Amino acid sequence: MFKGTYRLRIDAKGRVPIPAVFRRLLGDAGQVVVTQLDQCLAVYPPSEWARLEGQLAALPAFNKQVKALTRLLASRAADCEIDVQGRVLLPPALRAAAGLDRDAVVVGVLNRFEVWSPEGWESFVRDSERLLDDVSLDIQWPLPPATPSGPVEPTPGTLPTGSDPQAKPNG
Repeated sequence: MFKGTYRLRIDAKGRVPIPAVFRRLLGDAGQVVVTQLDQCLAVYPPSEWARLEGQLAALPAFNKQVKALTRLLASRAADCEIDVQGRVLLPPALRAAAGLDRDAVVVGVLNRFEVWSPEGWESFVRDSERLLDDVSLDIQWPLPPATPSGPVEPTPGTLPTGSDPQAKPNG
């Protein structure tokens, strides 16, 4: 899985170096699929892109939102070769759409990595950090520990479920 944040330079030809740890994850792929996603470029290994295509193909083909999503992702996608120095040439139209010039922030996002302009990344982080403070999301983080299967024994000092501390003993 791709993870981490790397600040890199895009050369005059529009090539960005792929971090060494990401190249190891890509293995012998030799190419990646690049598409515009939000305000950045998403870079997928061929196997992940094929999985994404399969997921899109499994969705209802005549649904308006599915058609729009499929059109946008596929029309913006480009097969890009990784050169012998571990760089990928980002197509000019995609670089322009993501606001990429000389500097880039490359971010691992599990099944893909993304290439952001430094300003776009900083804006995203600022906006997203507010989400972590939003209690209305109803997401527990960190995740609670896994509970064992089977009946749960009450811990000392707690009442079993359904117990009423005000109930009088039968007798």
